[in-house]
Amino acid sequence: MTLLPIADRWFEIRRISEDITLLWEPHVVPLMRCNIWHVRGRDRDLMIDTGMGIASLRDAARHLLQKNVTAVATHTHSDHIGGHHEFEHTLVHELEADNLRAPGGRNTLLASELGEEAICRYRDWGYPFDGDLITALPEADYAMSDYRVRAATVTEIVNEGNVVDLGNRHFEVLHLPGHSPGSIGLWEAATGTLFSGDALYDGPLLDEISGADIPTYVRTMKRLRELPVQVVHAGHDGSFGRERLVELVDAYLDRRA
Repeated sequence: MTLLPIADRWFEIRRISEDITLLWEPHVVPLMRCNIWHVRGRDRDLMIDTGMGIASLRDAARHLLQKNVTAVATHTHSDHIGGHHEFEHTLVHELEADNLRAPGGRNTLLASELGEEAICRYRDWGYPFDGDLITALPEADYAMSDYRVRAATVTEIVNEGNVVDLGNRHFEVLHLPGHSPGSIGLWEAATGTLFSGDALYDGPLLDEISGADIPTYVRTMKRLRELPVQVVHAGHDGSFGRERLVELVDAYLDRRA
């Protein structure tokens, strides 16, 4: 058995702008290392996705959480909703609300539970990893075999066109299915800012996993190409502007459309 080191801290945190902070889990393999976005508003804050739930996000972000906060699920894959149970107010698309209430699927950190077939598929899709899904432990007595995504209370169910009002910032909910049935983005037209979740990011897009649908994804990509984006803050990898958005969308459409 491989003995993993103990992490000095579980989350890294970087200020992106006056109102936006990025948090991530550096000891999670890239396949499952989601971007966690804290957006400060006048009347309430957003925590867009919450990571794996291995260590307490709320504790790590305590210095950021100075008012009521809504934990947004851009979709309900385990790497995006692990910390939702720590928040009193959550937001999710209606098609995935049940999965936030009662997370399903094979939620594990162990390569042995994933199986060689699944590991090979992820490798073919552009996400190779050797061993388990984390490269360190959050604390000395942490048991990877006990990992599960905990159920969260659903307090706000949204659909296409709903508006998330922070008082001084307003985000329109875009239904962006393809990666998953209830994937959403948050679009702020006033600044050209899109929080895209896993609908679009600057890495290998997963459209052959359970719940994904390629023809639907193609329609979502065509829609995103027409959006007058200035900056995309995605569910994985780095942020990017409209030029890179067009490159990513066109590459996908060339392959799938």
